[in-house]
Amino acid sequence: MTSTLLIIQFILVVLLTIAVLLQKSSSMGLGAYSGSNESMFGAKGPASFLTKITFGLGLLLVLNTLYLGYLYNQEFSKSVVDSVEINSMVPQAPQSTIPQSAPQAPSSNN
Repeated sequence: MTSTLLIIQFILVVLLTIAVLLQKSSSMGLGAYSGSNESMFGAKGPASFLTKITFGLGLLLVLNTLYLGYLYNQEFSKSVVDSVEINSMVPQAPQSTIPQSAPQAPSSNN
């Protein structure tokens, strides 16, 4: 599911970039190439059509980003530390090797 949404995210980013670059700017940018088909978009030309498309793509991008963030948060909500058992990490004291009765020191008979 997340891989499909991630692919959709990349497609939305590319389409949004194209929609922004096709809009008319003060320096005419790439919007100069869309001037010949003004009749297809209505009396106002492509300006309002591209504005609506840009807004719609931007809204879809934000919603997809929020949903992807939610899914990744649910998927990776547990930490690696949560899966480690504490008993296996605590070192155990070595077993006592002292015999039950301590040896006696040799007595000196001088």
